[in-house]
Amino acid sequence: MTARPTVVFDFDGTLALGRGPLQAYITALGSQPGGDRAVEASFAALAEFETGTSAHRDAYDAVRTAALAQGMRDADLGRAYLASRDLLGTDAAPVVAPKGLGDFLRELSAEATCVLATNAPPVGVERALISLGIEDSISDRHHDVGKPAGLAPIITAHLRNGPVLAVGDIWEFDLAPAALLGADTALVGVRETADARPTLRGAALSDLYDPIRDWAATPRTPHAPLTA
Repeated sequence: MTARPTVVFDFDGTLALGRGPLQAYITALGSQPGGDRAVEASFAALAEFETGTSAHRDAYDAVRTAALAQGMRDADLGRAYLASRDLLGTDAAPVVAPKGLGDFLRELSAEATCVLATNAPPVGVERALISLGIEDSISDRHHDVGKPAGLAPIITAHLRNGPVLAVGDIWEFDLAPAALLGADTALVGVRETADARPTLRGAALSDLYDPIRDWAATPRTPHAPLTA
């Protein structure tokens, strides 16, 4: 008997690319109290992040930090974020797929169970998956995961069925909890993380298509079930 592998994908920054969702988020900040200053500062923070000179873990963190520095409250940011996610996958917040993503996931899903694990709420995600052309390839979806800690139960559950590869763009959130449990990891992006030790690494997800296919196609014998 051969164990069926599982590939657990992050969403924002991994499967879903582009400035669209961030621009919708920043624009929505403008409707909150004191939002005008926050919008200007947030767009500046986003531009700085995209140059690679920012130390923030991702673009959302850069925007959040800039908005808070302008006196906005977490509650205001939360409302703006949810408003932007309601537009996800529309012309107001478009997402872009990595090159060849649809074909890659269709091929991969024949060899492995493809799973989504994201800290984002479910609102708008299904529409975004449809716009990316990958909704039929993702068989299991986890929202509001609460990474990093919330990723561990998902990885543990899938390790009971076979080997797991976690794929994401933030080591400490998307991959480190999986690595601690013995899963393989694939880090997407060029930003340096001192403690990152991924199994696979590529500047873009498309750079990892062949290595991930090879990983999934490697025959393995099932391990004994993990204990909780």
